Amino acid sequence: MPESERLSIDPLRPEPAAIRLAGRILRSDGIICFPTSGLYGLGAIWDNERAIERIYAIKGRDRSKPILILVPSADEIPALVTEIPDVARRLMQRFWPGRLTLIFRAASHVSRHLTAGSEKIGLRLPMHPVAKAILQEAGVPLTGTSANLSGDAGCDVIESLSPAIRTAVDLVLDAGKLTGGAGSTVVDVTADPVRVLRWGAVGMNELREWIDS
Repeated sequence: MPESERLSIDPLRPEPAAIRLAGRILRSDGIICFPTSGLYGLGAIWDNERAIERIYAIKGRDRSKPILILVPSADEIPALVTEIPDVARRLMQRFWPGRLTLIFRAASHVSRHLTAGSEKIGLRLPMHPVAKAILQEAGVPLTGTSANLSGDAGCDVIESLSPAIRTAVDLVLDAGKLTGGAGSTVVDVTADPVRVLRWGAVGMNELREWIDS
């Protein structure tokens, strides 16, 4: 099976033509591989159940595991969640855009394809210029799950992208080597006190300072 189209893209000043192409593919039920923050991700429009089902199949991901969402701005959040706790507002103010994923109670219209039946949704505001440009072009939230087969390490350079993913997606945007390292720290703000579900780019001491303030 031939590889998907692969475009090199400037990581700091992404070319408008490439961003428009990504937008067209997303609006046509497509899936793109693109830089999110420190790692590459798989993007589809957040409420396109057909495309999200393809992502699960491409990754070999367990359907009981939810898929996080990237938002173009914090203004999108009220339409996706039932409430925004005060601690979530503090964390967003301090760490967004950045590598912190917050878990909220999902609004009733959010697809079970995203929540995996948990009735919760993970949201993040990415910092990478390419991700920000694509979200602006799409005008809606996108999936941001990592571009790897389930159980494998995340991908910080396209040369490490699994051939199975490279042939299954509709477009690969190559922004060069990313910062890599740990993925986002994941914090469930529906719990009281909040619970850290995964430690990552945001460390314990820094996070606690803002949780407890």
